[in-house]
Amino acid sequence: MSDALLEIHTSALAAMGAKPLPFIKVATALADDEVPGVDLSEEAFCIRLADDGANGGALATAWAKALTAWDFAEDPSWALGTTARTDERRTVAYDRLQFSDALRKVLDSAIPVAKMPGATVIAREHTPWYTPERAAARTFYWQAYEGKLRNKGWSEAAIASLHEASRAVVERLTDPEQVGRRQAKGLVVGYVQSGKTANFTGVTAKALDAGYRLIIVLGGTLNLLRAQTQRRLDMELIGQENILRGADPADLDTLVGIDYVGDDKDWDEFVRHGGRPSTLQAFDIERLTTRDKDYMSLAQGIKALEFEKHSPTLPLYDPVNLHRAAARVMVVKKNKAVLTKLVKDLKQIHGILGELPALIIDDESDQASVNTSDPRKWEKDSTERTAINSLISQLLTLLPRAQYVGYTATPFANVFVDPGDAEDIFPSDFLISLPRPEGYMGVQDFHDFDSLPDPESRTVANSQEKAHVRGIYDGSDDRLQEAMDAFLLSGALKLYRAHHGVAEKPFRHHTMLVHESVKTDDHAALALRINSMWHQAGYTSAYGHNRLADLWTADFAQVSGARAAHLPNPASYDELRPYVSRARQLIAKGGNPVIVVNGNSDKYFEQLDLDFDRTPNVWKILVGGTKLSRGFTVEGLTITYYRRTARQADTLMQMGRWFGFRPGYRDLVRLYIGREEPLTKTAIADLYEAFESVCRDEELFRQQLAQYAELVDGKPQLTPAQVPPLVAQHLPWLKPSARNKMFNAELVEIRSPGKPIEPAAYPTDEATLCRNTKRWRPLLTALSSEPAAFTSPSKADGAQGTTFSALTARVSHSELIAVLSQLEWEREGIFQPHLRYLTQLDGTLAKVDDWLVLAPQLTKADRVEAVVLDSVPLSLVRRQRQPGKSSFGRIAGLEHRAAAQWLIDSAVDPASAPPSSACVGLRTGIALLYPVVEAKLGADLGAVAGVSRGKADPAKLVMAFTLIPPKSATDSSRRLVRFQAKDSTHTDAAIVAAPAQ
Repeated sequence: MSDALLEIHTSALAAMGAKPLPFIKVATALADDEVPGVDLSEEAFCIRLADDGANGGALATAWAKALTAWDFAEDPSWALGTTARTDERRTVAYDRLQFSDALRKVLDSAIPVAKMPGATVIAREHTPWYTPERAAARTFYWQAYEGKLRNKGWSEAAIASLHEASRAVVERLTDPEQVGRRQAKGLVVGYVQSGKTANFTGVTAKALDAGYRLIIVLGGTLNLLRAQTQRRLDMELIGQENILRGADPADLDTLVGIDYVGDDKDWDEFVRHGGRPSTLQAFDIERLTTRDKDYMSLAQGIKALEFEKHSPTLPLYDPVNLHRAAARVMVVKKNKAVLTKLVKDLKQIHGILGELPALIIDDESDQASVNTSDPRKWEKDSTERTAINSLISQLLTLLPRAQYVGYTATPFANVFVDPGDAEDIFPSDFLISLPRPEGYMGVQDFHDFDSLPDPESRTVANSQEKAHVRGIYDGSDDRLQEAMDAFLLSGALKLYRAHHGVAEKPFRHHTMLVHESVKTDDHAALALRINSMWHQAGYTSAYGHNRLADLWTADFAQVSGARAAHLPNPASYDELRPYVSRARQLIAKGGNPVIVVNGNSDKYFEQLDLDFDRTPNVWKILVGGTKLSRGFTVEGLTITYYRRTARQADTLMQMGRWFGFRPGYRDLVRLYIGREEPLTKTAIADLYEAFESVCRDEELFRQQLAQYAELVDGKPQLTPAQVPPLVAQHLPWLKPSARNKMFNAELVEIRSPGKPIEPAAYPTDEATLCRNTKRWRPLLTALSSEPAAFTSPSKADGAQGTTFSALTARVSHSELIAVLSQLEWEREGIFQPHLRYLTQLDGTLAKVDDWLVLAPQLTKADRVEAVVLDSVPLSLVRRQRQPGKSSFGRIAGLEHRAAAQWLIDSAVDPASAPPSSACVGLRTGIALLYPVVEAKLGADLGAVAGVSRGKADPAKLVMAFTLIPPKSATDSSRRLVRFQAKDSTHTDAAIVAAPAQ
């Protein structure tokens, strides 16, 4: 096939640019006599697409890039208001291209719409400046980075997602050409080990193109971490020509002192711009740090930060000067000595700093950067800062046009920074939550939440826990030997897959992490034990192979068969056995399979030879503590043996080194994690439960951010200063962050129109439980004696919904509020924000006429009925409070909540009403009511719950409920939250209520 067709299609797409136009019209206009006989018909297009789609051809790639860009564009004028990344948006693009239905089907098959979520943005209003036209005018470094990602195998959807997420950051910085000085401060929240570096590299590229001329990246607290970030930026963005600075790579004499050349095996993979950028109508980048050298006093003195102006009479930020000036980039360690040198040098520079658009990117911004000094110990009217926080504050003072963007996966410490301190790093301008990237393994991939049946029905195919998680305790055995066997087996399976067609590069490293303690003495003893166990494991004997064969049969063969049938898998252990021998040799290379990682010095890490970027193959078991729990990415991590706990949610999440991307070996990942010790019942606290709790906290935080990110009348509902009260806490002993990082704020009101309200912290005291139960008497006595039938909606996979019966009552809004207003709670004020909203539904905010109360009945096999006070017999629901928790897990049945939600939704769309005997109007809410007894399923309720002769003791009951207000239960503002806060810089100030909405 001639490339003429490709050339015309490529030219046509380039001519269209940011918006689709009638393709045949554009392509015909571009075709000329030099390419005669080119068939521009849709039939020819389909044939070529089919061929390209199977072979990754250039035409399919070009259209994938264009269609994906149009799919992801945020609210373009041509899109008729359609939402990005939807079928509706794609249809509008096809309509504008004037494609037939047949061609649309071919394109949808070859290039499906990537329906991934976008970034969630909570921000103050800002002056738009980074328009599509402005962004498209200068794209030199962004295009270089985009090309690098494409060469690395990134999909067009992943690149488009990064493009949009990085644009969301840059557009909220200050216009670098702006005359007035203004600093913006923001926070970008990703997931642990989820590619945050890719986002800030994209932000750096776009910021450089837009005109920022000094980039300071605060990259970790160790040289190893700083050097990794430096290398990443050098390889993927800065490029060979800027590193060489005119030196001839073939002339060794000119390469003295230049890093990478000659000693980095990946040098050929560094971005090439095709010449010095300054000769290509762009600008050069001068590195003020290198791979091996952190910031030292400027080698060229303060002249290194002197910018040559094209027009000396104009300020540097004037476009005439700005876009001709070279940029400076430095990656510095968050170290007092290093940052002090930088601050000292900047203080010697006069004049130009006030004209210099600068960007400070703070990686792991909740580490070291946050001021943790105790305000109670400050002198009056003064703020005392910890060392790194003080130096960052000084940088922001010296660079009045600097923008600060923090990056973290654990944002709680940052959002609790005092917003009243203008010199601190509180993200006062924007908070952006990045979407969960495709292919990422996070907490959700190791836990079963509310989407599965009872534990007995779970299998390795439908349960994340059964597939990937193994407890540590098994009788008297701590299963460390099994974890080591799993490490060897998974390594052998990687080698098998590499030999049978899976690319070898993803398996360059293979590691196991053992994390039990923060004490270095413990690490040494554990490493000695593991080393001894390895050499006594009999991996070359029949006994050892039999043990491995049993583990492969009972575990890996089942999980891989259910979850990775598309990948090469051995049919028997005998087929795998040769690869086991090779894996053993790689792991034991050098005589010791173990590396201890617990040093405090950079010299220590250099001796470990654990630079995953520069070391060809790391196949080892890593033992350590704190140094393995943040920033340090353990490449190829497949088996984790984990027993260490923490008291802060953010600290615990950062320990989750098993999160990340596992291409080609996702099914092989195993987590051996501490659960409650069955013999002593002393919980190393149930670590697995703790991670699940933190996941719920974080997901709730992200969900609420997404809920409040929608603009109302073009204005934000929420500013970053109002974010702290959204931080949840499910486990009493697991705080969101350290006490000295938590900001004093109170959530006043949560509005939930059409959304479930599910309280959790019910009382534990019997006297309080009894009082609460009696307060429900008016509603209990109103329940019908005959049940009604309800049905939950069909599931996404086509399975029919569940039908159940429930006793019902219809009560007025005032009757329900009379009950709710009297209830007592385990933690004072926890229900108050919801109650404040509900009490306004008497017409103050919106009018709710009545509530349909449902008391679901369990299936006959599980049903235990009892009279509660004067009620008809009710189904008692058995639930347990887990150790250390003040709240239950999920109480409301999923099918009950789904059925109730269906009724609420159908009130505004009667055509979708369920087959139910209930009638729910536009101003009717639903209350699910559950009399809960603390007991296991099948327990003797008479003994456990005080059930006697068909009656339940009210002091033994928790009257739990879920409320779903009607969708109409809001006002025209559609605002969802209201706050009151206390500014911690004025400890004697009264609580100031936010303006009423």
